[in-house]
Amino acid sequence: MTPLSILQKYWNHDTFRSVQGEVIASILEGKDTFALMPTGGGKSICFQVPGMMKDGICLVISPLVALMKDQVANLQLRNIKAIALTGGIQSDEMIDLLDNCQFGNYKFLYLSPERLQSDWILERIKNLPINLIAIDEAHCVSQWGHDFRPAYLKISSLKTHFPKVPFLALTASATKRVQEDIVTQLGLEQPVVFQKSFARENIAYMVFDIEDKLFRIEQILKKNPEPSIIYVRNRKSCLDISSQLQSLGFKSTYYHGGLDSREKDKNMKLWMKEEVQVIVATNAFGMGIDKANVKTVIHIQLPENLENYYQEAGRSGRNGEKAYAVLLNSPSDIFQVENQFIAVLPDKEFLKTMYVKLCNYFQIAYGEGINEVFSFNLNHFCVQYQFPILKTFNAMQFLDRQGIISLSQEFSEKISAQFIISSKEVIRYMSLNPSDEEIILTMLRTYPGIYEVSTALNISFIAKKTKTTEEMVLKVLQKLKEKEIIAYQSKNNDATLTFNEVREDEKTINRVSKYLENQNNLKKEQLQSVMEYVKDKKRCKSKIILNYFGETKTENCGICSYCITLNKKETNVLTLAEKIKFLLRNQPLSSREIQISTQDSSEDVIFALREMLDNNLIDITSNNKYSLKK
Repeated sequence: MTPLSILQKYWNHDTFRSVQGEVIASILEGKDTFALMPTGGGKSICFQVPGMMKDGICLVISPLVALMKDQVANLQLRNIKAIALTGGIQSDEMIDLLDNCQFGNYKFLYLSPERLQSDWILERIKNLPINLIAIDEAHCVSQWGHDFRPAYLKISSLKTHFPKVPFLALTASATKRVQEDIVTQLGLEQPVVFQKSFARENIAYMVFDIEDKLFRIEQILKKNPEPSIIYVRNRKSCLDISSQLQSLGFKSTYYHGGLDSREKDKNMKLWMKEEVQVIVATNAFGMGIDKANVKTVIHIQLPENLENYYQEAGRSGRNGEKAYAVLLNSPSDIFQVENQFIAVLPDKEFLKTMYVKLCNYFQIAYGEGINEVFSFNLNHFCVQYQFPILKTFNAMQFLDRQGIISLSQEFSEKISAQFIISSKEVIRYMSLNPSDEEIILTMLRTYPGIYEVSTALNISFIAKKTKTTEEMVLKVLQKLKEKEIIAYQSKNNDATLTFNEVREDEKTINRVSKYLENQNNLKKEQLQSVMEYVKDKKRCKSKIILNYFGETKTENCGICSYCITLNKKETNVLTLAEKIKFLLRNQPLSSREIQISTQDSSEDVIFALREMLDNNLIDITSNNKYSLKK
């Protein structure tokens, strides 16, 4: 079979996208390969097609649980056997899954880099017929990457166990320094490098300085009624902005990491099926999302770095038609940004204090705690110890990336049950309800103590064992509860926290503190690049982004917020400036008030105001209004 015939048979595509075919050919020749393919470039096809062509199993290493689950589900829909070893899977179930990989003719095994740190898992993997090792989000191996994870440094050890197996490193965003570091840290041997340009010529990168962001969003969505994403920084903003849009007559939903999986799926489907125009989301939304006709991606707060911004903006215009990546910036945003990002970075002292209190919170003694799992409420923890929430969350994320703890940010539902009727009555019920029998039998076999005590259930595991869905398992449980066959409880938790190491306080923190300092300095540099992108009024926005990723472009894009100002006639600006001066003689006004009075477009008004500010003709007041220079 050829790569193209595999693509046609399983993915129903007639041709490869740019670079995909060349990457696949390199892998099939047995060469280490590095593919830098921006968002929407179809990275997964690059290892899935050769993985199907070669005998054995493809090992895929990824830090993103949601993306692993999504890809495994998509492969299974195509009748391709795939497994993901994600967090929360018990050791006995892990053994079963690895047995399936060894003897069940599976084609893809997905796991996180942290799994490779378990000696017994590594031993099992060494005995598998691995045909390709794909490292997704490969920038995580570099200390200069925007999401460095030390566990990635262990991946290079696989080279000694699989010296003839090609490595494929994949990333969507990496600067030149990060690219060189990836090759070194993964131990790639004379890799063939494929770099797709970061240029997205159909995307108009727009930066607007605006006070009334909701009014501008309303204008954009009315002008472009196609599917849109609005990115916000926190969960509360998701709800607030979505509600405000609904009150303005837009069909809108929201998505963030605190929703349970059913609500996430429901809201996602509403947007994917275009029953709503807008999805308001945190950066938890987007991994594995491939909707071709997204017209606008709007950020209403400054992003943390240009890598994330580029990926999120790049979810627009994948059908090749003109699309808009809009960043709305108010005068106060620039002043607030350092407090929002820099002031909440934990230093070594805070990290140590927080870690010790976290261990005390769960009553973990020194030298103990490894593999212990707890339900965790961040707000409750921060209130108890009077810690600032964002700084604490950043500290916990850092410990998560170091592999010291695992913090599941997905909303979880802890379910427990106990049979409250005799075993004879249970057997009688199963005979009368054969459709429920398989699920009940699986519960009884898996949890032998379920008659005596209330027992925590792994709904996902039961669904897999019975070859059904989690939704169906929950329906059966609800039915058994209503018929008073079981006592059934479900309790919602913000997160699940796993301690991956024994508690060693200062020793633990000292080991990783050098990474913390590097990461803090990197975040400051990255934020500076974002502020330069926003404030630079004299360069094409597309050129600024390309330059950040090491590409040089001589031509302006012609469609970004800078380029469109070049087309404004100076006489129009002068005329509009005179109108604005006339209006400001009576009182200070906001840009929106000026626009309504002049009936000019918001872009023209903003451009004229910027020119007037540059020429020292007007001032900005403390409440973000414009006044004549005194």
